[in-house]
Order: sequence, then structure tokens, then C-alpha cells
Amino acid sequence: MTSALVHPFFHAQSNTWSYVVSDPATRGAVVIDPCLDFDAASACTATHSAQALVDFVAAEKLCVDWILETHAHADHLSAAQWLKTQWPSVRVAIGEGIRSVQKAFRPIFNLGEHVALDGTHFDHLFTDDEGFSVGQLRARVIAVPGHTSDSMAYLIGDALFTGDSLFMPDGGTARCDFPGGDAGMLFRSIRERLFALPDSTRVFVCHDYGPGGRAVACETTLGAQRVHNIHVRDGISEAEFVALRNARDATLSMPALILPAVQVNLRAGALPEPEDNGVRYLKIPLDTSLSSKR
Repeated sequence: MTSALVHPFFHAQSNTWSYVVSDPATRGAVVIDPCLDFDAASACTATHSAQALVDFVAAEKLCVDWILETHAHADHLSAAQWLKTQWPSVRVAIGEGIRSVQKAFRPIFNLGEHVALDGTHFDHLFTDDEGFSVGQLRARVIAVPGHTSDSMAYLIGDALFTGDSLFMPDGGTARCDFPGGDAGMLFRSIRERLFALPDSTRVFVCHDYGPGGRAVACETTLGAQRVHNIHVRDGISEAEFVALRNARDATLSMPALILPAVQVNLRAGALPEPEDNGVRYLKIPLDTSLSSKR
């Protein structure tokens, strides 16, 4: 079986890994979880990180068909819409669970009709187990709810992109205390869906924070996860995982960029329309469920 070529890009501001994944035979490609640069203090956006993806694709003469979001991220703004200006034929896709996320967050931001509840901000909504292709490589979508209700993993050849569901083995798993999150569901998603794949499957994570001061990393295997993952390795029960995850989540503050990020990412990375003075505005809701954890 031909393996996908995986090219990682690290977004240091949010500790996010973005990927360009390509078929060596046809140069067909997808981009996974691209980041828009955003400085919260100045409220300025920039496209340096996204431009690096564009430059790489051009240098390698790749043809990008899809921009794939593993979920509506809470820690960075998606660069999907800006990338569509560079690649007009590309389609932005996410899991169909985005409808539930839109429904949960729209009242928090009082977004009215600026955010639809049917996922139409995206070009395509994947269903669980839906197949697609990257050049000649077979790809499959695997629903992995738990961190969020729209969380998806993408299996492209022998390469699995887990989003936030799995971190590197010494990083464990992602939090489950956002609206729609469920620790028991995340455990089952990992153990019953992801761990059902061969141990040799290459795993590419969405985030790494360099636990213990080690250098950041993005690649492991399912076999390593089953043996070494500090939260969900073989031998840990669902009840133990839920207790561990809930206790850990109770100590975590909200991500620094959750308020701007969610508003943008519900719209597939589209920034709000300019108002009559030509300026775009994001909302900061006060004293809501998102601001209650300190």
C-alpha cells in the first residue's frame, strides 16, 4: 500500500500541528487544521503560517482538493477561508456534528442568523465512515465525539489524523468540558474506533505541548498509544478514565483564544462581515458558562 506523504507545520502560538498530506503518485493533496495568526492584545490577524502552507504546496506542485477540519477549534482561528482565496476550487469540510456545536454556541454569542445551524458555512459535512480520496489514496472519516460533538479523525492510507482526541502518549487526551463534551464518550471513541485500527497505523496529533520539557513532536503509532498513553492505554477502564479526565478538566482554565476562535470557526474560518465603518468586530460575552471557570 502506498503511504501518504505527511508534511507537518507547527503553529507555536497555539501549539497546533497543521498538515499537508499528499499522494506521491498523483500529487493530490489535502490540508488539515490550518491556522490563522491572531494577536489577542492588538486584535490583529496575519497569514504568515497559512502562507507557509501555500508556499509549500506551490514548491511541491501539489493540487489541494480539501481543507479538512478535525473539529471547530477553541484555541486558534482557522485559516480555511483565507486559503480558499488562494485555492478557489478547494472545499472546506468538517464532521456533521458541527450542527450541534453551532446550536450550543450561537446563543452564548447571540449570533442570530450570522451563524446557521445547518453547517452550510462549510462546503461539505462528512458523515461517520464516509470515504473520499486523496489522489489515488483511499481515505475514511471516523467520528470520535467526546472532546467535542463534532470531532472527527481522518484515516488517509496508513496515516491517522486524530485531532484533539489523542495527544502524544505522554500527553494523553484532550479535555471534555466544553459544551457537548463527554469523557465516557471520548474513551469509547478511542478504544472502540481508533484502537480497532492496526498497531502500525501512523498517528499524527493536532497539538503537542512538550510535556516534561521535551521537544514538540507530532507523530507516533497506535501501538505506542495502546501501550504508553498516560490516560487511555490498555488496562485503564472507562470509569478510571472518566474520573481522571474529569478531575484534570476541573483544574483547567478556558483556552486563551476560545472566544474569538469559536466565533470564527463555527463559520468555517470566515471572519465577521465589516460593519458600516469598515471594521470587523468579534463579541466577548461576559459572565457566561465559558467565563465561569477561573
